Amino acid sequence: MDTIQIIAVAIFAVTFFFILTERIHRTVIGLAGAVAMLIAGIAFHFYEPHEAIAAVDFNTLGLLFGMMVIVAILEETGVFQALGIWTAKKTRGSPWYLMLGLGLLTSVLSMILDNVTTIILIVPVTIIVARVLGINPAPILLAEAILSNVGGTGTLIGDPPNIMIGSAAGFSFNDFLMHTLPVVLVAWIATVFVLRWLFKDELAKKPRSIDELLKMDEHEAITDWPTLTKTLWVLGFTVILFFLHGALHLDAAVVALIGASLALLLVHATKDPQPVLQRTELSVLLFFGALFVIVGGLEHAGVLELLAAAISSGAADNLLLTALVVLWASAILSAIVDNIPMTVAMIPIIGFLAAEGIEVNLLWWALALGVGFGGNITPIGSTAGIIVTSKSEHTDDPISFKRWLATGTPAAFTGLTIASIFLIIYHQSGYVTGGSFVEGTMEGMHGAPVEEQVEAPIDDPVTEPGTEESIVR
Repeated sequence: MDTIQIIAVAIFAVTFFFILTERIHRTVIGLAGAVAMLIAGIAFHFYEPHEAIAAVDFNTLGLLFGMMVIVAILEETGVFQALGIWTAKKTRGSPWYLMLGLGLLTSVLSMILDNVTTIILIVPVTIIVARVLGINPAPILLAEAILSNVGGTGTLIGDPPNIMIGSAAGFSFNDFLMHTLPVVLVAWIATVFVLRWLFKDELAKKPRSIDELLKMDEHEAITDWPTLTKTLWVLGFTVILFFLHGALHLDAAVVALIGASLALLLVHATKDPQPVLQRTELSVLLFFGALFVIVGGLEHAGVLELLAAAISSGAADNLLLTALVVLWASAILSAIVDNIPMTVAMIPIIGFLAAEGIEVNLLWWALALGVGFGGNITPIGSTAGIIVTSKSEHTDDPISFKRWLATGTPAAFTGLTIASIFLIIYHQSGYVTGGSFVEGTMEGMHGAPVEEQVEAPIDDPVTEPGTEESIVR
């Protein structure tokens, strides 16, 4: 590595150290790290302010903010308390059945919506249920976040990295059902057993009086039926738009912001929206923005390209070995830099291999499974993890970085081991179908098409796109 790359890695390492040790709040150290990366970039001419702004994934931030607004309005109505009482009564207070039921619901919803939206909707219910039962919500929250990442990996629309990979590789919804869903189903069952073993002591604890719980009426918890009715209509409309956003050419952020705007217009048109905005997790949005800026600095310094190039160097000689390296390396790196920017960094590299005539479909599936399962290793490895840890700060037992590692690492490695077996089977049987690389369909962190982000061989001329001599860059 050269001097610039060493400086960028040092800034990232120091930031990550303080996030890991929790000596400084993650949002504060994240902002400090982003500023340090930008100052270093300006001083050493590798990262300018406009590039830092372009590095921020506003689609992710917009999706988060829009759904947070809708959930904040729903919170005013008492609907989450009502759902919490209903769920607790159905499970008769059993922590194990509660974790299993909410984990299954979270996984299924993550497949048909996306895991970010699902977590934002489910977590408030979970906290209320735990409060009603007098149990610790942390194990259930951890299970929901981990299982949402596992479930979301199974479909095209279930996880933001899958949307990016599907766009770049030309994979259809059915391609994901054929290749990642079988892996997810097996990994989900195995992960549930791992979680039950990890939480065996906490799940064995008895909740408080079940008789008192069964006497509670969930309908009495709802305090504002008109607002609830209007907001549920808006939420339903938003969910429909999520299903159709590809056909309508709308980003997920636009859909979420449409829903948030409609909800505010119908409910808060004449009222100050400040109480609603105070209940959104603005610190999460700031942390994400800072994380994107830091990772953008690593990319502009050439660090991510070095890592990705090292991963892909043996593809022409041994495709299966390279696929396994992509799986595990992308998983581990996703735990450090978040799976969204990791996906953005890897897509151009696989696109370059496709341009070199290498069959890359197995690598696409390895990447999808790696970033999907690897995001469970740390709380900053996925959007769902960050949201859950942030929400847990409002409970009596916040989820620490160390506690997440103790749970997420064995859960993630279980899924990755199963994914490795499936990749070997896919390779040996030739069961790999779908696209290869679709030029111009995927945009990277800086707004340029993928084919403009991959380094061209030094000896080859690069011409304007559209000519016979143009190459994937």
